[in-house]
Amino acid sequence: MTLYVLFFMFVQIGLFTIGGGLATLPLLKEAAVDGGFLSLGEFIDMVAISQSTPGPIGVNLATIVGYRLEGILGGVIATVGIIAPSLLISMVIARWMRNYADHPTVQSIMTGIRACALGLIASAAWFILREAVFTGDSGGATGLEWLVALTDIRALVLFVLMGAVYVFKPAWPVVYIVVGGVLGVLFL
Repeated sequence: MTLYVLFFMFVQIGLFTIGGGLATLPLLKEAAVDGGFLSLGEFIDMVAISQSTPGPIGVNLATIVGYRLEGILGGVIATVGIIAPSLLISMVIARWMRNYADHPTVQSIMTGIRACALGLIASAAWFILREAVFTGDSGGATGLEWLVALTDIRALVLFVLMGAVYVFKPAWPVVYIVVGGVLGVLFL
């Protein structure tokens, strides 16, 4: 892959990602994994690293993927590529919204964009849940045993436990990431 192709791959992702970092996951997976540049396992590991490092997950993931594909310069190029569209669009929209934010058409557009962003984030959440909790091997089981056989029960328990603790005792997300990593080493 050339740096030029890498740059425009991430410009495309940055241009069509609405809803924040998690919304980039389906597009990044399609470009990197489905495009044959990374294995699914490598991509999942990069998502985990991106989630646990400071900064927006989409930018972190772009940097890691770019670095993995083309070294340090690839990381820089991918990062600039994913950031450039949103920077330019934000500057234009900020200027435009000042005059038209209350217009009914603009409100309708924003409602549609929010719904689309939620769908992309839900898709990313399902993708991560599926890869983290479900094994994909039922061993020929049927019925309820089929679902149990497909599920990594320890990972599911950790997922539910960490989610419940976060809901009832919110803290800095890094604390949960570190605890999840430690529990993963101890129990998974």
